[in-house]
Amino acid sequence: QVQLVESGGGLVQAGGSLRLSCAASGRTFSGRVMGWFRQATGKEREFVARINWPGSLAYYADSVKGRFTISRDNAKSTVYLQMNSLKPEDTAVYYCAADVSVAGRANYWGQGTQVTVSS
Repeated sequence: QVQLVESGGGLVQAGGSLRLSCAASGRTFSGRVMGWFRQATGKEREFVARINWPGSLAYYADSVKGRFTISRDNAKSTVYLQMNSLKPEDTAVYYCAADVSVAGRANYWGQGTQVTVSS
């Protein structure tokens, strides 16, 4: 099992920034593709970003490209999502995930952290 705990969510004004963190524990962090997803109220969960092992390649949803950056600190078993130029439509619960596939599936999920962007 891999346990994932997100932190860093909150309330921010449009145009502001937040950094989400996801600490992994349990089975090895090594070799795993990590990612972030989000789910807005009344909508389906959607892919945001993923990063390979050891962190040389990252992929983003078109809606966040150029504004969000995913990164990982393998020594700390932690993955980050730096979110800049936030928009009200970025409001959602953000989930960290492990073993993210190209199809957007994952084997492990965190509990989620709320991000609210006010206009």
